[in-house]
Amino acid sequence: MIKLAVYNKEGTEVDSLKVDEQLFGGKVNYQLLKQAIIMYQDNKRVGTAATKGRSMVEGSTRKLFRQKGTGNARVGNIRTGKRVGGGVTFEKRARDFSKKMPKKQRRWAANSAVLEKLINNNVLVIDQLQIEKPKTKDFAQILQNLKIDRSCLVMIESFDENLYKSARNISKITIQPVELINAGDVCKHNKILFTKNAIMSLIDKAKQEIN
Repeated sequence: MIKLAVYNKEGTEVDSLKVDEQLFGGKVNYQLLKQAIIMYQDNKRVGTAATKGRSMVEGSTRKLFRQKGTGNARVGNIRTGKRVGGGVTFEKRARDFSKKMPKKQRRWAANSAVLEKLINNNVLVIDQLQIEKPKTKDFAQILQNLKIDRSCLVMIESFDENLYKSARNISKITIQPVELINAGDVCKHNKILFTKNAIMSLIDKAKQEIN
């Protein structure tokens, strides 16, 4: 069992939680985790880089001069890549870099990523995280109280516009509903901050999958 302290907005410990490692696979599956991270990174690539080959540029297809008898080096048409204005010899073409993983594997990879953070004491839990109106200063103060000074993924139970607007101007902080948790975002950040309801929701879901 891993014991997690539950803090309030002032950074004072008010409760504690126990998390069973077996709910998240028991051990970190680094091979699956790497596969998931590569997939998420590749899926961010746009793949629209392209240049024109000799078949795409304008110009006649006629051979510029005959092959033999002129004393010059042999040459093809004006579109050839060795002439100014010709096509690129090995042109870049738009391509799709996206990869896919089965739903279960993505979920197992996310569990491994969370377990890795739990084992290394990089998970924090706050009893509640509600802001009456969007204000970056208030959210930054909460992070300071919790001693979060590096990149952090904030997992909440459901989308909260006030929280999102309060955190969007703070560097390396991402607000995300717990249902969208994935290995790529977890590994990208140094710490995870869960609301108590969010982590309980994640634990309940893990229990249902086991049963």
